[in-house]
Amino acid sequence: MMGRTHALSGAVVWLAVAPLLSREQWLGSHAVSLSSSQVIAGAVVSAGAALLPDIDHPHGRIANTFGPVTRVMCRWISRAAGGHRHATHSILFALGMGVVMGLLAARFEYGWWAALFVLVGFGLRGLGLDFEKHEHWSSVMDCVTAGVAVFLMHGIDMSFAGYAVTLGCLAHLAGDCLTPRGCPLLWPVTWRMETVLVPRTDGRIEHWVVVPLLAVAAVILTVRVVTGDAVSHWLTAG
Repeated sequence: MMGRTHALSGAVVWLAVAPLLSREQWLGSHAVSLSSSQVIAGAVVSAGAALLPDIDHPHGRIANTFGPVTRVMCRWISRAAGGHRHATHSILFALGMGVVMGLLAARFEYGWWAALFVLVGFGLRGLGLDFEKHEHWSSVMDCVTAGVAVFLMHGIDMSFAGYAVTLGCLAHLAGDCLTPRGCPLLWPVTWRMETVLVPRTDGRIEHWVVVPLLAVAAVILTVRVVTGDAVSHWLTAG
């Protein structure tokens, strides 16, 4: 599975695009100016959202995130979506998830915290930060870590979350389009976008090239966000 690649790509895409969200000439009244804490929180959300399209995979890594709850959920979603890499691997799904999560973050606080809890859990599974050989403890640790993340992000204005979720989902689709089978981006149209640059998922190219490059990019972009905010505060204080 490409869990680690998806999670990292979601964070990288968000960190790269977030500064552009303040441009009113592009987004008009929907433009948002984000603080460094909001950008970092958005990266966490986008990393988790980058695993969302795989909720159509009943035997995938994220299906075990919260034990039988997510296994049953993924099984039913897989049936409704037509199987793995069908409806949930489309632009329509990415936009729909963005709208739903954006509404939750802006208007339904407790619903948003529950959704964030799930997204963080998915992100942890994607990154492989769990006890894979001890499934029970793995689910417990996912719950504890997701709960801590929600607590730390409490109080941050997350009304921009819809952007982060959509970008995370789109990052997932872009990654899958580079592998065999591709994605039905225009679902319900069945045509699939497929440009095979990674001939095998979870193979050497992914492990030794893609993941390290994404990790380096994530670090560089995070440092840019943090140092940029620090410089801004210094200039303001001066």
